[in-house]
Amino acid sequence: MRVGVVTEIKPAEKRVALTPAGAHELAATGHDVLVQAGAGLGSGFTDQAYVGAGARIVETAAGVWSDAELLLKVKEPIASEYASLNPDATLFTYLHLAADPALTDALVASGTTAIAYETVTGPAGKGLPLLAPMSEVAGRLAAQAGAYFLQDPFGGRGVLIGGVPGVAPARIVVIGGGVVGTNAARVAVGMGAEVTILERSIARLTELELLFDGRARVLMSDPLTLREEVSHADVVIGAVLVAGAAAPKLITREMLGAMRPRAVIVDVAIDQGGCAETSTPTTHGDPTYVVDDVLHYCVANMPGGVPNTSTRALTNATLPYVRALADRGIDAALTADPGLAAGVNVRAGAILVPAVQQALDASRHAA
Repeated sequence: MRVGVVTEIKPAEKRVALTPAGAHELAATGHDVLVQAGAGLGSGFTDQAYVGAGARIVETAAGVWSDAELLLKVKEPIASEYASLNPDATLFTYLHLAADPALTDALVASGTTAIAYETVTGPAGKGLPLLAPMSEVAGRLAAQAGAYFLQDPFGGRGVLIGGVPGVAPARIVVIGGGVVGTNAARVAVGMGAEVTILERSIARLTELELLFDGRARVLMSDPLTLREEVSHADVVIGAVLVAGAAAPKLITREMLGAMRPRAVIVDVAIDQGGCAETSTPTTHGDPTYVVDDVLHYCVANMPGGVPNTSTRALTNATLPYVRALADRGIDAALTADPGLAAGVNVRAGAILVPAVQQALDASRHAA
């Protein structure tokens, strides 16, 4: 099979969908790997490294898009790439369609088979194995971002996250105890912050209590507790996930008025629309803005800030699925693995994920 990799063109996105090591595994089993010239440079991988791994370098993105049967990306196509979508290729990437009606419409119109990393499930439908590695990265970066933007020169309260003897550390509230939230809390605890995790699942609350063993407070996330904890926080990390669906708006505009002046919201859920009513996607080049004296950090591709680490982690997770699609063919691979089939968001002009269709209908109704 012809497997293509294009350069990511979303602003400040330097990850690439496949490492040279991944290209080598595909090429060694007879697949034709097409890599756009310079696609890996932002992650530290040269064209020569890909050639040495058995890939072919193609000068233009158009050449890869038109020739590839399986097109690998990291982030969703942006508007300038919509014209490259075609019914003869399968797109395998992060899509987050619930927050992107325009892309959903483009995929439907193109007839492309679009498989989203974030809705592929593990054995017996449990877990999100292709979302997990980037969630781990994003969670850890969220704690770092909170610590950084708490500094006065960057708009924050001027609070040192770990405090010093005789001075209290920063209070960090993590909303959601999944992969993002757990990793955010781990790093924040490690930096010496006072950490509270809010979670709704009883089973997960028990797991978190055992995992942190008293180093973080673990509380049920009901509306009153959420409001109370957010009002006393120096940093709020939004780590909410409803797989394939838009994130619930848990932090209202009214709640911002009760927060500490120049507190920081790090909304990791921004890929799915954000969990704060006031969240709007930002970029690494212009990462923050202020609403009601609360600093918002809403970078939509946080793992892109550490592209070498993120690219390696992503390929480690996606390569077995890429191999299955390439080795068996698209239809046979989807039939053989229901978890991979769960990743198909759009095919032959139809939306196959109910949550995406619901989000699309809601956005049109609101308009």
